[in-house]
Amino acid sequence: MGNLSTPENQAFVLKRGKGSKVYDVSGNEYIDYLMGSGPMILGHSHPNVIKAVQQSLDQGTTFFANNEPSILLAEEIVKAVPCADQVRFTTSGTDATFQCLRLARAFRRRDVILKFEGGFHGMHDYSLMSSAPKALRDFPDPLPDSPGIPKVITDTVLIAPFNDLNITTGIIEKHYNELAAVIVEPFQRVLPPAPGFLEGLREITKLYQIPLIFDEVVTGFRFGYGGAQEYYGVVPDIAAYGKIIGGGFPLAAIAGREEIMQAYNPFRKSKEEHIPQIGTLSGNPIASTAGLATLKELKQPGVYNRLFTTGRQLRESLSNLLRKAEIPALVVGEDPLFDVYFTEEKVLDYRSTLGSNQETLTRFNHSLLKEGIFRAPQKFYVSLAHNSEDVTQTINAFSKAVESIS
Repeated sequence: MGNLSTPENQAFVLKRGKGSKVYDVSGNEYIDYLMGSGPMILGHSHPNVIKAVQQSLDQGTTFFANNEPSILLAEEIVKAVPCADQVRFTTSGTDATFQCLRLARAFRRRDVILKFEGGFHGMHDYSLMSSAPKALRDFPDPLPDSPGIPKVITDTVLIAPFNDLNITTGIIEKHYNELAAVIVEPFQRVLPPAPGFLEGLREITKLYQIPLIFDEVVTGFRFGYGGAQEYYGVVPDIAAYGKIIGGGFPLAAIAGREEIMQAYNPFRKSKEEHIPQIGTLSGNPIASTAGLATLKELKQPGVYNRLFTTGRQLRESLSNLLRKAEIPALVVGEDPLFDVYFTEEKVLDYRSTLGSNQETLTRFNHSLLKEGIFRAPQKFYVSLAHNSEDVTQTINAFSKAVESIS
């Protein structure tokens, strides 16, 4: 079975990637806006990342012990991330968010988690509560998205609407004594936070001393070198990282305040307070080397300005084409990561996305693929490898796709 999400579940097998392009086994070339679901912000097979990895391979591929690349990468994350006093590595974004929740529960000595409807935090049981609910329940009642999730999980998760500070505040005020943490994607899927939402969430969680967790698996090092915390100016207590920090290799991290993170240190906690967190490939030296090489490129002058400029050209062009064709649609997101919803209504939270015309989106995506544009059913990931020629070709593909759905 495959692991690829393409329009209409079309059979699609990739053979290689270089820069902004991917190539299938039949030799067809595509401009890639999936980018490995986000990690390849520099593009595929970036020469400096490949060179760094190749030079590291003959020094050993894994140790299950502290190693220089992972320590250097942790130091770089601490320098970059406002909330990061300490860092702990794991191998996937799913595990990083799961570990953040466990860390918060141990710190607060509470069990209940508040998350946001439509928010995606990986594939663990807590994440798969109302991340894409098949029915809409009254807040804060959760709904499992998958079979196999223990019923007891339902008793430990509360659901709030993203971008609705009033309802969220009411839920927190009613349940603050049960809450271990609030976890949020500061940029939920492709939905930016409404003005004041993250600030208000930070204020109410701080008031009740509830750890605030940012899931920065997607936004980390994408919206700026300091991620969403830098971009939106709101600092959580704990954050989960993945994708970009591994440079295309399996790597993720938990970062947070020392007061909370010290639970991982067996020498500073009693056995009853210590959280064991181990993984065979956590802090893998090859993945850490790729991550360091990637972050080195992202620190170069003008990099984020270039990334945002490319994304802005694509977003504005798509919006203009849809408006001229008088197609009800909204292009939503930030410049490095955006999508289109075929609706006239404002899109602020999960429920407002449900009014989007999915049939039109499928036809739009299918047309793009025929024109050599590769992406997932949702999201355009912009990379530093996308150049002016790619932008021109993509805008031409947008034009044809808009014409096909008019």
